[in-house]
Order: sequence, then C-alpha cells, then structure tokens
Amino acid sequence: TIIHRMALRLRVRRATQVVLVCCNGERVLKGAQMKNVVVYESERDQGLSIVVDEGGKIAAVGYDSDVDARFAGAQYEKEIDASGCSVVPGLVDAHTHPVWTGDRVHEFAMKLAGATYMDIHAMGGGIHFTVDCVRRSSEEELLSSLCGRLWGMVECGTTVVEAKSGYGLNLEGEVKMLRVLERGRREHPITISSTYCGAHAVPKGSTMEAAVQDVLEVQIPHLASLCSSGELCVDNIDVFCEKNVFDIEATRKILKAGQKLGWKVNFHGDELHPTNSAELGAELQAHAVSHLEHISDEGMVAMAQVGCVGVLLPTTAYILRLRPPPARKMIERGMAVALGTDFNPNAYCMSMPLVMHLACILLHMTMAEALVASTINSAAALGVSDRYGSLEVGKMGDFLILNTSKWEHLVYKLGCHGEVIRFVVKGGRVIH
Repeated sequence: TIIHRMALRLRVRRATQVVLVCCNGERVLKGAQMKNVVVYESERDQGLSIVVDEGGKIAAVGYDSDVDARFAGAQYEKEIDASGCSVVPGLVDAHTHPVWTGDRVHEFAMKLAGATYMDIHAMGGGIHFTVDCVRRSSEEELLSSLCGRLWGMVECGTTVVEAKSGYGLNLEGEVKMLRVLERGRREHPITISSTYCGAHAVPKGSTMEAAVQDVLEVQIPHLASLCSSGELCVDNIDVFCEKNVFDIEATRKILKAGQKLGWKVNFHGDELHPTNSAELGAELQAHAVSHLEHISDEGMVAMAQVGCVGVLLPTTAYILRLRPPPARKMIERGMAVALGTDFNPNAYCMSMPLVMHLACILLHMTMAEALVASTINSAAALGVSDRYGSLEVGKMGDFLILNTSKWEHLVYKLGCHGEVIRFVVKGGRVIH
C-alpha cells in the first residue's frame, strides 16, 4: 500500500482495454517492432485502472483490484468510470505549420484543374501567398488563429504537436511566428515542440544564396540570442530541401548551424524530387526527416542504421496527388516510421485519426503500425519519447478514453473522431 498525503490527480476505473503501446522503456520502435502493440485486456470481473499522480505523471496501470490495494485510502481530484471504454496514449502530431492567416482555397481549385504545387509556387502563390498574409498580421491575430487550431487538434486527440515557423522568411517575420508559438506553449495545455523553419522557401525577389546567407548570418544568430535570454525556446531546425528551393549543400550548412545551438535536426526532404535528403539525415544523425516520397533504397538503409525517424504525411500525397511514400519498404528495411498531419494552408487537416486511416489505406500500414507511428515513434521524432508516446509508469498522463471497447475504432471510423473520443486527458486533467 502506498500512502499519499496529497490528492492524486486522476483515477480511471473499469476500462475494458488499455493500450500501452510499449512497456519496457522503449524510446522508438523500428521495422518489425512496429507490428505489435502492448494491450492490457480486462477480465470478466476485473476492469483496468490508470492512476495519474499530483505531478501529472502515470503512477499505475493495471487491474482495478491491484490498483485498489496499492492506493488504498488515496484521494483523487477526479475519477472516471471507463466501463466499456478503451484507452490509448495521446496522439503526437510530428509535423505541422499552424501559425498563419488567410487561406488558400483558391489554390485548391487550381490544383483540381491540374496545377502542380511547384506551378503555383512559381506564380507567387503557395508559401509566398501565406508569407504575405503573415507579414501583414499582428502577433495577436496569429495567436488567436493558432489557439483555435490547437483546440481543434485536441478535439482530434492530439496532445503533443510539432509546430513550425517558416511563413516569415525574414528576421522580423520568423521571430514573430516563434513568439506566437512561445505564447501558445504558455497559454494552451497542448505540448508544443517549436521548430525554426526560416529556410522554408526562397523569398520573392531573392536567390537561394542570399537566403542562405540571411538565415546563417542574420536570423540564426539573433534567434540564438533570444533563446539564451529565455525569450524564446527553439527545439528543432528545419529546411525545405527541394529542387529549385534549397539544395543539399545549403540544407547541410543551415542544419549544422542549428545543430551547434542544440536544436534537433528535423527537416523536409525527398518530397517532390529525389534529393538524397535521407542520406543527409543519416549523416547528420537527424532526429527525423519528413515526407520522403522519393526516398532511395540507400537512404532507407542509412536512416535505419542511425535510428533517424521517417515522418510520413499521407495527407500531402493525397491532396497533391503525389505517389505515396514507400512506407512498407521503409518498415521492411528496419526504419522507424512516424506520422503527422502536415497541417498547413495547402493541406488543411488537423485530425491524426484521419491520417492514421489514410496511412492504412494509402501507405498499406497496419492499424498497429499506424498507432505506433502516431505515438511512441512520433514522440521519438521530436526527441520526447522519454515523456510521451506510451502509457508507462513515470511518463506523462496523456491519453484518450474512447467510446468503444476496441481501440481500432479510432482508425476504422473514417472522420468520426468526435463520436469515438470520449475524453482527452493531458497530464491527468480532462481538457476535452
């Protein structure tokens, strides 16, 4: 019996199923390891319990009677009867662009008429359109739109989200976006992993060489100073490594500059053309490379060897009618695969359950692989799988209580997360 002087934050009782994902302190699941998730099942007269302590961390997961015995006499701030329900870890969205104003619905019509992503980019649309909107917007306007989107993500089950700058493309705009993310981190319950993406595109009227110089000599030094003073916290650095955007050498220089400051390397690569981005990610021992529609066989092997996570974004391939990334081959080659929504004005989707469904249909992943890719592996892509991504004692009490006895309904019921998700719990507190 454990005696607690302070009230524990939460007790969940009588759950039918609890999906831990993993249970031996794994920080990432690679290749064939992704095929199996650890699931506790109730017995006829024994439901399952979860206890979250006063610090928001998981204190116990097990049968009701075992937890009753261990925590006899404990007081809880809140108790939830989860009869007939399953529980899964909070979802981790490993790739988003949520700070912007305006929309690009007119460009969606252009794509339907046959225009490609780079056609629109060359006409001054795409990222450039959004850059113009962001530069004209106040910090308050951007924060208001960000917080609304973060709540939308929470409703879909996301409890940790990677969030990028990249619609400023100059010092003032990038700092403004990162300040908005910092305020979002402080004012919203969701956990934000903040990414500097000043090399998201070459600014209008500039050249790649001039943009690289500005990033290396102006933007990064100023951001380093703001981080040192505690005004900002940047977790990751990103570059859009792509033909006619930033080439492999420019990408390497920028990523190395961020790496020297302790920022985790997590970048766009091999999306529209093969660029050897996967090989670069392995060379730099990046935490993650995103997109990878055109990853090479050599890149898969290299990423698998160093444990670099491939963040796949099925919404992008779907919306842009691209060939999907070769997820099955990546997994067979031993890679760790994660998922993200790629939420942005081009791919307006904030639902990780929908992404998981698309991963199963378009990328031929199993439901178990999709769940792993949306929890422990997406947390690993952000370097936070020691705290998030599985329901293990000592990790943060982030989880979803589902209105179904089988967790697979979260993936199976296309676009029905509102029906499936009963509660979203963050650090032991119900936030939705």
